[in-house]
Amino acid sequence: MSDNKKNFRVSGIILVLATIILLVGGLVYALSDGIQSDLKNLAKVAVEVESRYVEKVNPQDLVEAGIKGMLGLLDPYSEFLDKKQLSAFVEETRGEFEGLGIEIDVTKDYIVIVSPLEGTPAYRMGLQAGDKIIEIEGQSTKGISAEEALAKLRGKKGTKVKITVSREGVGKPMEYTITRDVIEIKSVPYWGLTQERVGYIRLNRFAETSAGEVREALVELQKKNPKGIILDLRGNPGGLLNSAVEIAGFFLGNGKLIVETKSRDIIQNRKFYYDLAPVCPDLPLVVLVDEGSASASEIVAGAIQDWDRGIIVGKTTFGKGLVQTLIDLNDGSALKLTTAKYYVPSGRSIQKPTAKEEDTSGMFGIPGQPPDTSKSKQEKEKFYTKKGRLVFGGGGVIPDVEIEGEEFNSLKFNLLRQQTFFEFALSYTTRHKNIAKDFVVDDGVLAEFREFLKSKHFEFTTAYQLEFDKLKQNLGGESRSPDLKAGLEELEKALEEEKESEFDKSKEYIKWKIKEEIVAKLYGREAIYEYVWVKWHPEILKGIELITSPSKYQERLSVK
Repeated sequence: MSDNKKNFRVSGIILVLATIILLVGGLVYALSDGIQSDLKNLAKVAVEVESRYVEKVNPQDLVEAGIKGMLGLLDPYSEFLDKKQLSAFVEETRGEFEGLGIEIDVTKDYIVIVSPLEGTPAYRMGLQAGDKIIEIEGQSTKGISAEEALAKLRGKKGTKVKITVSREGVGKPMEYTITRDVIEIKSVPYWGLTQERVGYIRLNRFAETSAGEVREALVELQKKNPKGIILDLRGNPGGLLNSAVEIAGFFLGNGKLIVETKSRDIIQNRKFYYDLAPVCPDLPLVVLVDEGSASASEIVAGAIQDWDRGIIVGKTTFGKGLVQTLIDLNDGSALKLTTAKYYVPSGRSIQKPTAKEEDTSGMFGIPGQPPDTSKSKQEKEKFYTKKGRLVFGGGGVIPDVEIEGEEFNSLKFNLLRQQTFFEFALSYTTRHKNIAKDFVVDDGVLAEFREFLKSKHFEFTTAYQLEFDKLKQNLGGESRSPDLKAGLEELEKALEEEKESEFDKSKEYIKWKIKEEIVAKLYGREAIYEYVWVKWHPEILKGIELITSPSKYQERLSVK
């Protein structure tokens, strides 16, 4: 057995022992006089409700409601998982499920295939992005929920499911009988080399397979002699701790501390090191993060920053630094309980405090309260990296290079909400053939998009329009003077011109979103990284700029 496997096997045994001790400790505490008396009251209430309430009540529902009520007083991440939820949770961390291999969305009362996953049964049968699943086993899917759809489509390997599909440009619905299989969910949907010879790795989750996928990507990229590596953790909500420790260790190695956990229970006070040689020890490194990067993503970004191993680019991360322990219950359900906090090597906590969190005794804050973002950097607690660079506590990881995100106006919001880019891609690819991956969305394509919006009667309302509508309502109708009516008409005309200007301001964004959907429709989701993201996203472009300019890279890592 390799040293790496031994280390993680020992870690697993320690975690199991820690869980057992926690359970025993919790039992002893529960038997203390105070809580025992309160539990008697709880049991009495449950019995009275079950036996005397005006309508029959399921006892199991009462118990689950009591558990959820208790957990509702804690942090938002402590939760009760019933059998189905526990199965889904385990499935997610394993990185695989049994089914057809399609990403779906429920829109306009039907199931729409967002993308067939490459190499899966759905992909091999020729299902395409944009196909509508109108029947499953002969039953209409109109009005079906996403949860119901998944329950019907997923199933044991080797079983079959019959679906009826409607495709734009094809008059008659098509029937498919598909044999389910084990579907692997890739943690690394794409890795590759940019035109500037910079390695790019997109990591969207921390599951059991994630470290192996990242290792493979790093090994293969280094064979191509890249100038540096960009690790994209934007929108990555986290996952398994061991996976985060291992992936950070690929860049750090040599016994460096990755993260520390602190708790009321001394068994949970642990330091996590990566004791093996790094996979990528020397290449310039940029880690991309945003407000959707949480938990394990923050562990990796924080460790890289604290050891001055790379530059963090993007937006301040989410600030979820709480450790959850999974405790199995008797009936196949489980308790996911927050038991500790994460601290990165400089000593700063990842967890973002809430507005009402007490400085001393309030460990996790009050659920439902918004994060305290009122403090400026000058007011935050100061910490220092290995080289002595100043970094700040207070939750989340503040990037070394902050990038303003895409400014969303009412037009962009409604274009996305109404799925206009996706639907236009279906229409455009039906009418135009032999579209290359690197095609350019020029003004001609943009004009077609505008005509498409007209045909769909697309409408949107600006913030100014909403205020104008309120003003007209307050002024009434009949009592308006001729001058006032004329003024309102002029203002309404100006507002329509403002809508038109929003299209002009958003032109580049619209072009890239059109290209993204067309590329995904024709060549799969993987193609969008190479042909859209690395050419458009400002965070990726900044990463390429830093890596290809050694002086700028070193300047960002120097002590000022």
